[in-house]
Amino acid sequence: MILVTGATGQVGLRLVEELNDARVAVTAMVRAEAKALDLPPSVDHVVATLDDPPPAEVLREFDRVFLMSPSHEEQAELEVGFVDALVTAGHRPRVVKLAADGFQELDCTVRFMRSHRQIAMHLERTGLPVTYLAPNLYMENLLSATDTIRERGLILAPAGGGRVGFVAVSDVAAVAARALTDGDPPDIQVITGPEALDYADVAARVSAVFARQVDYADIPAEEARSMMLDDGVLPWQAEGMLELFEWISCGGCDTVTDTVRTTAGEDARTLEHWLNEQRGAFIGRWPGISAPRF
Repeated sequence: MILVTGATGQVGLRLVEELNDARVAVTAMVRAEAKALDLPPSVDHVVATLDDPPPAEVLREFDRVFLMSPSHEEQAELEVGFVDALVTAGHRPRVVKLAADGFQELDCTVRFMRSHRQIAMHLERTGLPVTYLAPNLYMENLLSATDTIRERGLILAPAGGGRVGFVAVSDVAAVAARALTDGDPPDIQVITGPEALDYADVAARVSAVFARQVDYADIPAEEARSMMLDDGVLPWQAEGMLELFEWISCGGCDTVTDTVRTTAGEDARTLEHWLNEQRGAFIGRWPGISAPRF
């Protein structure tokens, strides 16, 4: 049986749906009973958190565990603690850990990737069998630009001419489902879309799909920092985003793999395909009052 942490997040929920559609026995871990309402009706759930995990007798029911949590300052501490709970349970499940492309590269100093690297080092010390999924940036990250696209016809980012192998969350979930159900998945799977695009390319694709002129403005890091803090982004997160954009501008995200096709059996979504799926978000308003612009 499979346990999915982060089961109501953007990757976790798609993964639960994918496994449920394939009639695979899956249990979703949710932090509150009310969150279970977001799950497919037929999916079992357990109420727990990374820092308050299910008891050992419950954990021992699962032979595969999908491990993920949002990028925040305590991510490494929380995931390491959960891994320790799996070790204490004593049954050695396979862990499929959602990381980010770049975590496996020692010269990548982006704090988000460093957190994943710290978790990976701890996992390796435990001796648990583990597969790492390392997606490039999600296409869904572009949803944060919908307001400036509608209001100003601009995508703002301090990314220079750096290229990104943007990948759709649904494709990441499809690869994760195979990693959790295949007998012997690869140790590391880098997951990208079908091509690497710079932000000017993205603006051109948005223009073509929605029949309006959208341009890319490469803004200074200081301006981006001020905008993020004004939008309510926490300082630790804002600094991490600036590190990420610097990594992008230096070519760190200019990666394309065929993992989606070879693993999930279908071609990865193109940006145009994804934009058409998200047409309502780009033409209307993004769900919620307002979104951070990065």
